[in-house]
Amino acid sequence: MAESTLSTDTGYAIGVDVQLRRGCPYAVLGAEGRQAEAGWLTPGPSLASDVAALCRRYPGAVVGLDCPRQPLPAPRPWYWRQGRWQPRAQEVGWGRHCEVVIRALGLANPQWTTTLAEAPAWMQLGFELFAAFERHCETHEVFPSASYRQLAQAPELRIEISLDQFGPGPKDLLDALVAAVTVREFRAGRGSAVGNGDGFGSIVLPRPVQAPAALLRWPDTPR
Repeated sequence: MAESTLSTDTGYAIGVDVQLRRGCPYAVLGAEGRQAEAGWLTPGPSLASDVAALCRRYPGAVVGLDCPRQPLPAPRPWYWRQGRWQPRAQEVGWGRHCEVVIRALGLANPQWTTTLAEAPAWMQLGFELFAAFERHCETHEVFPSASYRQLAQAPELRIEISLDQFGPGPKDLLDALVAAVTVREFRAGRGSAVGNGDGFGSIVLPRPVQAPAALLRWPDTPR
C-alpha cells in the first residue's frame, strides 16, 4: 500500500492512538501547537463516517496513526543481527523493515506486525483506520514510544492542551497528542521517516536518526 500524498497543508496535525476497549483517542493540534480538538473514535459501523467528518473539519491536516499501516503478506526473509542483515533461520518472521530499524536503534520495542491471518484485533482495527483516513488526509504511521525518547532531547518544543478528554484513558490520549506532534514536526522538515525498504510502510519520527546505512536499506530477497 502506498503512503498517502494528499498535501494541502493547513497547519493542522491529527494524532490517533489505536485502542479496542475504550475506543481510539484522537487529538488535533494547530500550527502553533495549540490543541484544537480531542475526542474518542468508536470502532464499529460509523467509524469510516466519523473519520471522514473529522477530516472535513480540518481539511489539509496531516495524520499520525499509532498502529501498523498494513499486514505482512508473508514472514519476512531477513533479520538484522550483529550489525548486518542475515537470512531468517528459525525465527517466526514477524515485523516490517520500519519496526526493525526502530528496535535496532534502541528507540522502542515494537509489537511486530504479522500476517493478516495472525493479526490481533487491535492491529486489524489499525488497518481499518489507515484505510479510512487515507481517503481524506495525508496519513503516516507513528510510534509514540520512539517519539518520547527523541523528544526528551527537545526541551524547546511546547504544546498547549486541554484536559477535558483525558478521563477515559490519560496515557492513550497523551499518545495521540504525541502522534500529532510527531507528524507536525515531520511535515515541518524537522523529522525523519525510517523503513519501507520492504515496501510495507515507514515509521515517521519527530527528529532525524543516526543509523548505519546498511540498516536503512532492505536487502534483496533470497532466491
